[in-house]
Amino acid sequence: MSVRRVVPNVRSEDVAASRGFYGLLGFEEAMDLGWIVTLASPVAPGAQVSFMAADLTAPVVADMSVEVDDVDAVYAAVRGSGAEIVHPLQDEEWGVRRFFVRDPHGRVVNVLSHLRQAQG
Repeated sequence: MSVRRVVPNVRSEDVAASRGFYGLLGFEEAMDLGWIVTLASPVAPGAQVSFMAADLTAPVVADMSVEVDDVDAVYAAVRGSGAEIVHPLQDEEWGVRRFFVRDPHGRVVNVLSHLRQAQG
């Protein structure tokens, strides 16, 4: 298992204000699904931050997202550890397979793989 990317998720009641402020720091829009906006550095695209008021299919806004190469293997390891699964493993319509887990400090982590990567 390997980590591909880590993105902080910021709960924001005013995503437009968040986009504007972080634009001043040099971030540009990389994704906008309406309920989540991800901004990235144009020179280092892996440097990202996401903003959302609520998650489309999960009960909470995760504190961070961790993209891995094999979400099913990570899910099995996490379940085996006894950690609290906050949102079950499932495929999402926007092209990711993900689950949420609570870390030992109470933070919620969205663990995901892109479906095209997971399939091939």
